Amino acid sequence: MTVVSGQLSVVGDNTGAKLMSRKIFAWLLTTVLLGTVSAEAQQPKKIYRIGYLGATDPAGESTRSEAIRLALRELGYKEGQNIATEYRYAQGKRDRFADLTADLVRLKVDIIVVAGGNLAIRAAMNASKTIPIVMTGQGADPVALGFVETLARPGGNVTGLTNLSGELGGKRLELLREAVRKVARVVVLYDPTTSIGVREVKELLPVAARALGTRHG
Repeated sequence: MTVVSGQLSVVGDNTGAKLMSRKIFAWLLTTVLLGTVSAEAQQPKKIYRIGYLGATDPAGESTRSEAIRLALRELGYKEGQNIATEYRYAQGKRDRFADLTADLVRLKVDIIVVAGGNLAIRAAMNASKTIPIVMTGQGADPVALGFVETLARPGGNVTGLTNLSGELGGKRLELLREAVRKVARVVVLYDPTTSIGVREVKELLPVAARALGTRHG
C-alpha cells in the first residue's frame, strides 16, 4: 500500500489490501468533501450530495458501492442523515458517460465518484472544472492521461486511487535480489493479452534488471 501525497496508489489484490483501500478511499472522499477526516470533530449541518458514476449497472457495481457506503458509515456519514448519493449507471454504454455526468452537475452534487474507467473520468472532467472528482482505482497512469499534473501535486479537481502495479515491478525485482543474493536470472509469467502486463515485461522490467545486473526472461 503506497500513499503519495494528494494521490493514493493502492497496489495488491489480496482481501486485506482491498479492505484497506476501501477505507482509505472513504477517508479520502470525506477529506475532499468536507475538509476533515473526523465525523466526530465536525458534524455537518447540511446533507452533502455524492454523485456516483458507474460503468455497468447497479448489480455489477454493488460490491464496490456497498463497500464505499459501509466505509463511510464507519466514519460517521450515513445515507439520508448527512449524505445523499445520486447513482448513475452507464449500463455498459460508454457513450452515456457525458450525459450522465452532465446530469450530476445539474443536480449540483458536491463531489463525483467515478467508478467507470478512463472514459468516465474524462467525461466528468469535461462536465465540471470545479466539482471534486474522485477516482476509485483505475489501472492507467493518471499523469500520462492528463487527469492530474503529478502524483505528488494532482492540481485541478481530480484525485483518488490508482492501481499502478506495473511501475512497482522494478522494486519487486530489487527486493527479490536483496532476499536471494545469488539470483542471476528471473523468469516472469504474465498475461500477454493485457497492455499493463506487456508493458511491465517489455519496457519496465528490462530497465530494472539491467540496473541490478540481472537477466529476466
